[in-house]
Amino acid sequence: MKVLLGTGNPAKLAEMREILGEIPGIEWVSALDLNLPEPKEEGKTLEENAIIKAVTYAKRSGLPTVAEDTGLEVEALGGAPGVLSSRFSGREKDYAANNQKLLALLKGVENRRARFRTVAVLALPDGRFWKSEGILQGEIAQEPRGTGGFGYDPLFIPAGETRTLAELSPEEKNKISHRRKALEGLRPLLRVLVENPEIL
Repeated sequence: MKVLLGTGNPAKLAEMREILGEIPGIEWVSALDLNLPEPKEEGKTLEENAIIKAVTYAKRSGLPTVAEDTGLEVEALGGAPGVLSSRFSGREKDYAANNQKLLALLKGVENRRARFRTVAVLALPDGRFWKSEGILQGEIAQEPRGTGGFGYDPLFIPAGETRTLAELSPEEKNKISHRRKALEGLRPLLRVLVENPEIL
């Protein structure tokens, strides 16, 4: 059974493939493989955007689809940037500009508690969907550190760590990440699909 990984972001796609790994009976294909355009993320919450992506990709491809949306929620900023995380600076996926804006807003702020939150959704071509959530608690560093990962990884220090996510190896990051927790929640549902293809 082919299952689509619904993202046009190569870095996110690599993480999703690594986290989900091999599930017997499933062949992963990506939105990039099929040249599918990215849906417009017009939701007001991470949940809404994850559902939009998964349902749209599933309908366009005719395949069961796994998609997700992730936001960084900073306590001192009232949960911002949240759903606007990828375009916090006003420019879509300009990671350096987003990081610079975040550091500027937190200059002199003692409370640097934050969390990453991912909502992952499994959608079928007929519009049915299921969702799962993953959270990683931590804090914002004083300056960017590390060269791994993407997005806010150079600024995010997971709870219990002294290194940022960008200083961890991909294997270390994927073991603890918000994205892993959310995607792992869909694994039982994916197995059900494989064992009961009539669901489709």
